[in-house]
Amino acid sequence: MDYLTRLLASFLAVIIVLTLHEVAHAVVAYSCGDPTPKWQNRLSLNPLRHFDPLGLICFVFVGFGWAKPVAINPNNFKKPRLGMGLTACAGVVTNYVTAFFFYPILCVVVNYFPHITFLYNFLYSFIDFLVIYSLSFCVFNLLPLYPLDGFRIVDAVNKRRGKIYRFLRNYGYYILLGLIFESFICRVFVNLNVEIMGYFNILGWFMTFATKILGWPITALWGLVPW
Repeated sequence: MDYLTRLLASFLAVIIVLTLHEVAHAVVAYSCGDPTPKWQNRLSLNPLRHFDPLGLICFVFVGFGWAKPVAINPNNFKKPRLGMGLTACAGVVTNYVTAFFFYPILCVVVNYFPHITFLYNFLYSFIDFLVIYSLSFCVFNLLPLYPLDGFRIVDAVNKRRGKIYRFLRNYGYYILLGLIFESFICRVFVNLNVEIMGYFNILGWFMTFATKILGWPITALWGLVPW
């Protein structure tokens, strides 16, 4: 039952995190003058309009994933590079802000809810996943691999289209899938008590290191509150 509770909480948290991320892209692009997201109904909070099936499965079972990218037309922006840069940053900024506001809710649940009820177990898992996934999705999307936001940010600020750019554009998706698959395999072996495989989890090491750094201001600031 505990496993099913956490799986349900994880799935619902993924839905919220992915939806907010993509809606943020759509809203900023539309605000900068591009009507394409509105034409494609991407301003909606309906999760079904934003999911990429493979990205969703990866997120739920591996902890890393992606949603269906919001299509934009830079020619509609008054300032194309600025519009592209703001649109690319919107998702990761939204994820960080939501993590900031989800964390105190987690503190309230931990400190004021009875710890022996099903409701507590579900709420704790759900909000904990919201915080973790918001931070991990923020960090994950900053990787400069196509089609992640990190690549789009590089694309917006970099006028050069050299060999490195073309390599990341052409092979970033496959590198991304390879890293996710490698991380999944390492986790499987760790769960089978082959602990040494945890040291070879490249994406896991990066995400743990980065989320602790990005998460520290959140936990430190809310830690000043006398709960």
